[in-house]
Amino acid sequence: MSVETQKQTLGFQTEVKQLLQLMIHSLYSNKEIFLRELISNASDAADKLRFEALAKPELLEGGDPLKIRVSFDKAARTVTLEDNGIGMSREDVIAHLGTIAKSGTADFMKNLSGDQKKDSTLIGQFGVGFYSAFIVADLVEVFTRRAGLPAESGVHWSSKGEGDFEVATVEQATRGTRIVMHLKTGEEEFADGWRLRNIIKKYSDHIALPIELPKEQHGEEAATEVEWETVNRASALWTRPRTEVADEEYQEFYKHVSHDFENPLSWSHNKVEGKLEYSSLLYVPGRAPFDLYQREAPRGLKLYVQRVFIMDQADEFLPLYLRFIKGVVDSNDLSLNISREILQKDPVIDSMKSALTKRVLDMLEKLAKSQPEQYAGFWKNFGQVIKEGPAEDFANKEKIAGLLRFSSTHDASGEQSVALADYLARAKEGQDKIYFLSGDSYAQVKNSPHLEVFRKKGIEVLLLTDRIDEWLMSYLTDFDGKSFVDVTRGDLDLGKLDSEEDKKAQEEVAKSKEGLLERLKAALGDAVSEVRVSHRLTDSPAILAIGEQDMGMQMRQILEASGQKVPESKPIFEINPAHSLIEKLDAEQSEDRFADLTHILFDQAALAAGDSLKDPATYVRRLNKLLVELTV
Repeated sequence: MSVETQKQTLGFQTEVKQLLQLMIHSLYSNKEIFLRELISNASDAADKLRFEALAKPELLEGGDPLKIRVSFDKAARTVTLEDNGIGMSREDVIAHLGTIAKSGTADFMKNLSGDQKKDSTLIGQFGVGFYSAFIVADLVEVFTRRAGLPAESGVHWSSKGEGDFEVATVEQATRGTRIVMHLKTGEEEFADGWRLRNIIKKYSDHIALPIELPKEQHGEEAATEVEWETVNRASALWTRPRTEVADEEYQEFYKHVSHDFENPLSWSHNKVEGKLEYSSLLYVPGRAPFDLYQREAPRGLKLYVQRVFIMDQADEFLPLYLRFIKGVVDSNDLSLNISREILQKDPVIDSMKSALTKRVLDMLEKLAKSQPEQYAGFWKNFGQVIKEGPAEDFANKEKIAGLLRFSSTHDASGEQSVALADYLARAKEGQDKIYFLSGDSYAQVKNSPHLEVFRKKGIEVLLLTDRIDEWLMSYLTDFDGKSFVDVTRGDLDLGKLDSEEDKKAQEEVAKSKEGLLERLKAALGDAVSEVRVSHRLTDSPAILAIGEQDMGMQMRQILEASGQKVPESKPIFEINPAHSLIEKLDAEQSEDRFADLTHILFDQAALAAGDSLKDPATYVRRLNKLLVELTV
C-alpha cells in the first residue's frame, strides 16, 4: 500500500451523525439497497466524467471503457465496489463524505419522529447514497483520485460510521473511486457472488454502463488471473422499446434517478421522431419531497444529448408547477457542449418544454380517470403545487383546471375530491356559473351564511380552504365555457336559477326597506361602502359581502401577514329583512340602542366571514350591555 501523508481526523457534520444512526436502524430490514445506492453513485460519476471530457478529452486518461466492478473476499469479509468515473479530490471527499449539502436539511431532521417505520420512508425520500454502506459495514474505506489530477493526489478516506472520519493523501495510479466495505458480523451473506449478482440484477439492471463481477472459476482455472463478466443489461433504459421494459425495471430506474426508496405512482416513456428527435421518461413520485415548497431546492430532469449525460436538474424542460416530476430527457437536436445559458435561449427547448408539459398533464389526466384512488393520494401530496399552474401556464389552463380537486357542499366529508367536470355534471338546469366560497378552514366555510340561498335551491358550491385558492381563482376565470362566481362578491345574481317572481319580490322588499337601510348606513358610517337587502340569506340576519373589484379576505390576510400594503376597501352590509332580529331592529325607537344593535350585528357578520374584529373590546361591551338589558 502507498505511503499515507497529510493524515487528518475530522468530525462528521451533526446532521450526518443523526442520519447515520437513524438510517442504520430504520433501513436495516432492507439492507441490500446499499449496493443499489453505491452503484447509482458510481454511474453518476461515470456520467460526469463523460460530460467533462467533452471539453477536456485528456480527463479520460487513455480511454479505458467506463465500467463498475463489484468484488468480494469471503476470508477478509469485504465487499469492494470500484468505478473509473470522475473520482474525487481531497476537498471533494471532505465535502461529499462528511457533510450533507442539501437545502432544508434542518427542516428534514425536525420531521423525523423516532418511529423507525415512518422515518425509513422519510430517509429514503431524503436520499442516503454513500452512507448506506454503513448498514452492512462497520468500517468503510474509500480510495479515490479525481480525473486530471496527478497520481500522488489520491485520497484515502476511512470511517467506522460513528463520530469522525480520517482523510489521508495516497498515491493512486488510476482515476475513479474504490469503496471497500468491511462487513459487520452477521453480514457475511454479501461476500458471495450469487447474492451480489442477484442484487445487481434486481436493482441495477438498467444502469447504462457495464457492472462486472468476477467470473466463477473452478479447478485449475481458479489460480489464473481474475476474469470479469458483465451481469447487467448495460443499455440506457430509455432507449429501449417500451414493450421490452418490465414495470419492475421502470420502478428501479425511477429510484436511480430520484434517489427515492418508494415506487413511483405513474410514468410515461416516449420517443419523438420528426422535426424534433428526443426520448423522454417521466415519473410521478408517490410522495412529496420534503423540500417541495423551497424555491431554491434542486429540480428538473436529467439531460442527455445523444446518450451522453449533460446535467442533473435541467429545469428548463418543465414549468415550476411540475417541479416534482422526475426523469430523463435525451435529445438528438441539442449540442453536446450545451450550457444552462444556451438552454434558456434555445427555441428547441421551448418546443420540448411544451410537449413534455402536455405529456405530464396527459399522464395525470389518465391517472385521475383510470385510478381515482391513486389520484386522490397524488392530490394530497401535490395538489397545492398543481394549483400554481393556471397562473404560470396560460396555454394549458383548461387542462390544469380539469386536474383540480375541491371540497364542496355536495360532499360532507370535507375531502378535496370534487372535479370541475363532476360539478358541472350535477349542475342545475339553467345554471351557467360555477359558484365557490373561500375561507380559512372547511369548518368555517361549510357553515357560512353565504351558502343559505344555495342550500335552499339545492345548488352546489365549491369550498376553497387552501391559502393559495383565492390567488388561484384570480387566474382561473372559467371552465368549459362556465365562469366562476365568488358567492361573497358583488350583488349575487343567480340568473335563470331565480324565477321572475323571486326577482320581483326581492325588488319590492328592497323598496319597502329603504328607510331602514338609510338608518343602518348612518349608524355604521365609514365602516361600510353600502347597506342593502340580501338575496343570499334565508336563516341569518345579516352578512358581509365584498365589492366586485375588491380584494377578498383570504388574499388580504396573506398580504397583511407578509407585511405588504393592502388596498383600502370597505365591505357591503346585507340584511335579511324577514329575520326577526331585523324586524325588531326596524321597530327600535332609540337611536342609541339602534346603533349598538347594528354594530353588534355588523361585528357578528364579520366573525362569521372569518374576519377579526378591529375593536373587540367595544363589541364585548355592547354585547354585555344587551345581555344585561335582556336579563333585567
